[in-house]
Order: sequence, then C-alpha cells, then structure tokens
Amino acid sequence: MDEVKYPILTEKTIRLLEKNQYTFDVNKKSTKTQIKKWIENFFDVKVKAINSHVPPEKKKRISSIIGRSVRYKRMIITLHSGYSIPLFSNK
Repeated sequence: MDEVKYPILTEKTIRLLEKNQYTFDVNKKSTKTQIKKWIENFFDVKVKAINSHVPPEKKKRISSIIGRSVRYKRMIITLHSGYSIPLFSNK
C-alpha cells in the first residue's frame, strides 16, 4: 500500500519523538482517516491526533527549462501514551 511513503528524520522530527509524535510523507491524495487506519493496523498503535501539511512548490531550473518540485503531503501523527513506532532497529 502506498499511502505512507517513508518516515521523516530531521532535527525537528527527532525532537517531536520525545512528545510521541512521528512524521511521515504520504500520498498527496490520502486523507487523515485513511492514514489513521493504515498506521493503526500496520504498527498496532492507537492514534491520538493527525496534523497535515502541504509545503509550497519550489521552482527548479535546469539550463533553460524551468520546472517545479514534486508535491507531497507531510503528516505529523501523535500517539496515545504507552504506544510507540519503532523507527530504528537495535543492532
């Protein structure tokens, strides 16, 4: 299922992990309810809230051709206390 593309790991999202919030890039046409169901079924967790954000387009220039960056939707998922999503494997 290509609802959730991949998790985002930046300095800000690592700080959000302390608040039990996880950030994912998702399919642009996905809704909050679809993502909630997918996350709850796939990771076996309870979702408390979901915030979505679509960043503005950025123009890209390659020689004389002007294009636009790929559009995506980013969702911040807050879980109930006691639940977590394992993003890293312990080796």
